[in-house]
Amino acid sequence: MHGGVIMALADSLGAACAFLNLPEGAATTTLESKTNFFRGVRGGHVRGISAPLHVGRTSIVVQTDLFDDRDRRIAQVTQTQVVLRP
Repeated sequence: MHGGVIMALADSLGAACAFLNLPEGAATTTLESKTNFFRGVRGGHVRGISAPLHVGRTSIVVQTDLFDDRDRRIAQVTQTQVVLRP
């Protein structure tokens, strides 16, 4: 699987996690993203789990762990999401 596809999945999951932690009426966008790849994926599926590491007034930091269909970690992504207030 192409690394860009894995990063796009992680970005989408991270944004959803950040969105769930926003104050009412606010929006978010990715400010920074760092990806560490641990192994390639040649078949099967990829699943991800996102969790907030920091929920602040102006930013939310999210960590997303991605796993192959044998539950081996294939990548870890840490993102900073900016909080866009109305």
